[in-house]
Amino acid sequence: MPCRTEFLIFVMHFTSEQLQRYNRHIILPEVGQEGQEKLARSSVFIVGAGGLGSPLGFYLAAAGVGVLGIIDHDVVELSNLQRQIAHSTQTVGMPKVQSARATFERLNPDVAINVFHERLTDQTILERIRPYDVVVDCSDNFVTRFLVNDACVLTQKPLVSGAILRFEGQVTTILPGKGHCYRCLFEDLPPEEIRYSLQLSGLLGALPGTIGALQAMEVLKCLLGIGKLLTNRLLIYDALKSEFRTVKVSRNQSCPVCRDIHSPS
Repeated sequence: MPCRTEFLIFVMHFTSEQLQRYNRHIILPEVGQEGQEKLARSSVFIVGAGGLGSPLGFYLAAAGVGVLGIIDHDVVELSNLQRQIAHSTQTVGMPKVQSARATFERLNPDVAINVFHERLTDQTILERIRPYDVVVDCSDNFVTRFLVNDACVLTQKPLVSGAILRFEGQVTTILPGKGHCYRCLFEDLPPEEIRYSLQLSGLLGALPGTIGALQAMEVLKCLLGIGKLLTNRLLIYDALKSEFRTVKVSRNQSCPVCRDIHSPS
């Protein structure tokens, strides 16, 4: 199936059904019809169709973002359903990208959804992200996070990065050339034994909903050009304490990835 990166259903004219669907956006002065049209012409690439990718995809599809690209090599397992709300008992055994596409298409048939049932690699990542306006990292491992960060810095693509573990989550937005990148936060991969122990840690099922929704908000603000993004900031959420805190992040002038990247004109 060919990859669609242009939204063809409407650009300047809304049907009465679309006006009704997006009414709560359109009546916002910060969005309006012009902003809704901007969302319809936008495209977002989602890395991971699991705990974070599920709520993120729901909200971006509901918002009328024109094209969503979703990549995930995994299939739906019963143990996923405690937190990965794009999937269901009926889709166990199905590729996650196919399950997620069916879910999001039922929510909003206006949105074109490209899916890639494959593992993201350094050979494919540039080809995959290049057609999209914003990239969102919803992966669950450091190797992929570093790969996505490096590719986004290289191509100067905005990146919204999220992570979750046990009862805590974090979100940051990376605008290459305008602030920090992921390697400014974590210079290199943690030791393998630490990565393995993290994979065995638990996760409260509702936590991805909070972090995925925050990622969706960052994406929508970025596409609409409104509000203040989490650039040079890391937002940390402690679910047990019901507390948010923001940590300032400085760009590492010696960062091996972003030190020579200048702000796009």
